[in-house]
Amino acid sequence: MTIRIGISGWRYAGWRGVFYPEDLAQRRELEYASRQFSTIEINGSHYSLQSIGSWRAWYDTVPDDFVFAVKGPRYLTHMLRFRDETAVPAIANFFASGVLALRHKLGPFLWQFPPNYRFDSQRFERFLSLLPHDTAAARALARQHDARVKAPWFAARGQQALRHAVEVRHASFCTPEFVALLRRHGAALVVSHAIAEWPYLEDVTSDFVYLRLHGADALYTGAYSDAALDRWAERIDLWASGREPADAQRAGSAARPRRAGRDVYCYFDNDVKVQAPADARRLRERLALAT
Repeated sequence: MTIRIGISGWRYAGWRGVFYPEDLAQRRELEYASRQFSTIEINGSHYSLQSIGSWRAWYDTVPDDFVFAVKGPRYLTHMLRFRDETAVPAIANFFASGVLALRHKLGPFLWQFPPNYRFDSQRFERFLSLLPHDTAAARALARQHDARVKAPWFAARGQQALRHAVEVRHASFCTPEFVALLRRHGAALVVSHAIAEWPYLEDVTSDFVYLRLHGADALYTGAYSDAALDRWAERIDLWASGREPADAQRAGSAARPRRAGRDVYCYFDNDVKVQAPADARRLRERLALAT
């Protein structure tokens, strides 16, 4: 098992001269951030299709043992919402855009659904069934891209497993049926902490755990207290060891303990006032993790 603590995104104007050195060129921010943390969420992929040039540049910039989490397109999760057949070319476009060029530095895909998206078992089954679980399946799906991808790229060396994590923000997902659906497809339910009316669940539904910490005082802001970070460290240790917290908040049944443990990915999204990198460092220290 591996524990990775990181940040959600890296390009924020307010971080310059605080997290980033005063004289650091903007083009070197990812290089700097990837030496401070072992993982970062790519957010740009949520808002638009990225070019193969961007994917390759990101791969080349970070250390060899670094891992990116990649946020899936909001066009799929917020607009199309897997209502009809248009979802197939749209998700194919994403995988044809060049994301596989991250190769062994490609970590979990994050699929974030909006607060007004209610649980629909049939539609969600359709969504999960489309997700490729290895690079061979991703390449096959990418071949179904349409003309929106001007320069398709989905070559890859070797075979690699792919992981998916799902973040939901409507209370209708707090049901055992949803948890069981994720487990059948091997997708992780995101443990999402926020000062917002979003569901907070700690059901373990895959062989890895994915956390997003959105702030302690208000949405996307507020540094986590020492006590809060101590609590997160304890929970992460338990999940990584294959167990679960005794007071875990679940919609379904407890997961079976894993002898081999679980990988854990944790991202701080309280980016206002440069709190995300500071909190990520503090949590990493509690877990005695190297960069």
